[in-house]
Amino acid sequence: MSGTMMHKQLTISSLIAHAARYHAGTEVVSVETTGGLARSNWGKVEENARKLASALGRLGVDAGARCATIAWNNVRHLEIYFGVSGSGRVTHTINPRLFPEQLIYVINHAQDQVLFLDKTFLLVAAKLGEHLKTVKHVVLMGPRDEEAAGLVEGLLFYDELLETGDAQYQWPELDENTPASLCYTSGTTGNPKGVQYTHRSTVLHTIAGNQPDGLALSGKDTVLPVVPMFHVAAWGVPYITAATGSKLVLPGPGLDGESLVKLIDGEKVTIALGVPTIWMGLLAALAATGSKAKTLTRTVVGGSALPPSMIPTFRDEYGVELIHAWGMTETSPLGTLNQLLQKHGDLSDAEKADIRLGQGRAPWGVELRLVDADGAPLPEDGETQGDLQIRGHWIVESYFGAEGSALTDDGWFDTGDVATIDADGYMVIRDRSKDIIKSGGEWISTVELENIAIAHPGIANAAAIAARHEKWDERPILIAVRAEAADPSPDEILAFYDGKVASWQVPDAVIFVDDLPLGATGKVLKNKLREQFGETLIGKD
Repeated sequence: MSGTMMHKQLTISSLIAHAARYHAGTEVVSVETTGGLARSNWGKVEENARKLASALGRLGVDAGARCATIAWNNVRHLEIYFGVSGSGRVTHTINPRLFPEQLIYVINHAQDQVLFLDKTFLLVAAKLGEHLKTVKHVVLMGPRDEEAAGLVEGLLFYDELLETGDAQYQWPELDENTPASLCYTSGTTGNPKGVQYTHRSTVLHTIAGNQPDGLALSGKDTVLPVVPMFHVAAWGVPYITAATGSKLVLPGPGLDGESLVKLIDGEKVTIALGVPTIWMGLLAALAATGSKAKTLTRTVVGGSALPPSMIPTFRDEYGVELIHAWGMTETSPLGTLNQLLQKHGDLSDAEKADIRLGQGRAPWGVELRLVDADGAPLPEDGETQGDLQIRGHWIVESYFGAEGSALTDDGWFDTGDVATIDADGYMVIRDRSKDIIKSGGEWISTVELENIAIAHPGIANAAAIAARHEKWDERPILIAVRAEAADPSPDEILAFYDGKVASWQVPDAVIFVDDLPLGATGKVLKNKLREQFGETLIGKD
């Protein structure tokens, strides 16, 4: 007779149930919307998640219903993650930085029945309520607040709602392919598109994303996800930390450098995760406060390419390893993560840093490839650039509510990135296909131009864009923000490119601005910059 193995469904409730059983006392620290610190633990998080699941049932919120959140990274948001999805409902995390029209669109498109709000966003419900067609219950994430009650008719209060729930509620046995959460793209062009994750895809992402060459979180870590919980589930950190028993520190609304320094030092954070602009602010705050962030050993950077100058600064001044990652809403988000191989052990720090500049290698569970404009596969030699495509266990197949597949005819998702891949599988994003500059038939990477500019001590941030050109079709120009107390000239910045790129790739102009326009996920809105500065070179020759 052939042997058989137990079969258990891969469910999100199994993650929080494990947390409660095996590391209930491990702390979950949360910065409240009011600014104070709240201390909970994994056992209490699961108890409140069970109460919430039960309370939603008593409200008449059926299995499969979408429950939206507009909230910061805090412990109530964490409880909602598990209480909603674990009970067979769908957690719909909404980016509060979307425009009002986009907020209305995604709530109505998702047909959300419940809307959970931090007090910061209460006016969203007050102003947009009449436009929300399916929302039956609005829940303020906190205790009773009479002032708030006067703003939204029938407003419920999270802490009171929990009191109606049953701490002995039993998680249902769900099919692992049941929808678990919903996240919409940032919608920089057109309406945001919904990506609905399943229990299976989420659990597989949790397991594969936390391998030794992945995030590698453990029960010895104190983890600070600065990446928002409304941005692709904080890169999966809430699920991974529930599985591993890491101490979790949730930063609330204060994402400025000084606030993060206080949290890192006060809670002895060992690893933090966020986008490059966050780490720029952290480095500035560390320098200003004199803190050495002694407990911090690793930071994970994603969302956009990191400036190369960050790696030696973190390494040499603070002893922090900086790890590059790449992904998108459609990839749950982990697509690659940059850890070194055994053969890299004898390399110099500078040589290792060069490898670390790329976005890294795919973990088990996903595959990458490069194709040309006709969809034909390209060589993975580290030099040939092509359109980056991906497939795997936690990659989108179709968008929520859309007809038809989001994939190519042969089953790959086109990321919209231009990249190279080498023989070891190390992938480097060269640009977004919509951003790369095509000058006289040759490609110029905006990422490379930006990295050079940001390395200049007089530049705080920069974006390279394509400007229309009467001879070359497009030429690069640099839109830059001066560093505090610095006053570099355009010629000084252009001279900084000497020897770093071919002369024909050097920007034709440098334009200084006070701020760069940022989108809902903290990325620079290059489409806005092209609208404003795209004609700068016309008539200049």
